[in-house]
Amino acid sequence: MAVSLGMRISGLLVVGAVAVAVAAFNGDGSGTPDSGDGGSAIVTAGPSNGATPSSPTPRQSPAGEASGTPLPSSQGHTSTATPSPSGASPSNKPLLSPTWLPPGPASPNADTTPDPSSVYDHLRDPGQCRTALKLIPTASTDPEWRLLHALATACLAARGEGGSWATATKEYAALAGKTDTCKGRAAYAVLGGLLDFHRQRPEATAQLKMASGGPACTYRIATVDTGDDGKAQPGDTITIELRGTFFDHAELLRFGNVFIGGQQLAGPLVLRSQAGDELVLSAVVPSLCGAPAPQRGAGNCATSHNGAADELAVDVIVRYGHTEARLKNAFTVAAPAASPSPSPEASSGPPQGMLPLGPLPAHPAGP
Repeated sequence: MAVSLGMRISGLLVVGAVAVAVAAFNGDGSGTPDSGDGGSAIVTAGPSNGATPSSPTPRQSPAGEASGTPLPSSQGHTSTATPSPSGASPSNKPLLSPTWLPPGPASPNADTTPDPSSVYDHLRDPGQCRTALKLIPTASTDPEWRLLHALATACLAARGEGGSWATATKEYAALAGKTDTCKGRAAYAVLGGLLDFHRQRPEATAQLKMASGGPACTYRIATVDTGDDGKAQPGDTITIELRGTFFDHAELLRFGNVFIGGQQLAGPLVLRSQAGDELVLSAVVPSLCGAPAPQRGAGNCATSHNGAADELAVDVIVRYGHTEARLKNAFTVAAPAASPSPSPEASSGPPQGMLPLGPLPAHPAGP
């Protein structure tokens, strides 16, 4: 059957239109309908401005001292979109490095016997935790020793060198509120920071470093009590209250010295009382105002109308090893009241109740 020329042309137009439509939708397979530049679209989990989301502050225990410095291994870390095997969402919180023991300052140890204050100084170097652990009596019930044992154990565990997190956690709970020295309180806070670190990343190890900054203890003379209006006479007993001590009190009593007005007191120090890092000493005021100026030391004697020295404002110093606490113008040393001189009449005769001296009567000769 013959087909007219018009019908042939119409058929070609229909086929061409279909081909153009198919090419518009399918192309050559290299693009997508909504891509303007021929590239594929990528969906990211982060914010559109490229900034990483801020991380919440990790929870810490009341006594924890974890610092906000990320460890080098965690800086710049971003999570991937690959789910974890357990199905938990990945965390991109920065890993915090726990702070370590602040300076003591270093405690003198004149008798070379380990005590909590000097072992604290060993622990200040995290590399010496195992050595310090050997100096701690394991059977001691003293809270300071127990705390240092727990801290040394946690130090080894945090560094991946053994130790026991279980022991450290148990002791931390048992010793709450039982450390009453400045070094003890600092050690307890550091232990809390280590346990916070372990709770956040149970499988991680910590890069512990020696800390700097302010000291844990501030050794000073708090008060000097004369029992009066800030004055005392030679021979009077005064009390000297010390706070923030960071050494063994028994060593202070054996090897320490007290100076009043620049004059060192003779004899061993006398302990009145002690509690934690506070103690009270007793001291006898020496005679200063009647002494030559080089012996008087600090202060100035006030003179009366007859030129005699009456009062002296003095400093008080407590010294042990390289440690020293000083309180300037702590009190005033007053000269003792002079005894009244006897009247000429009284001095001309014999003292009352005494017979005058003279020749004794001879005994009469016997028969």
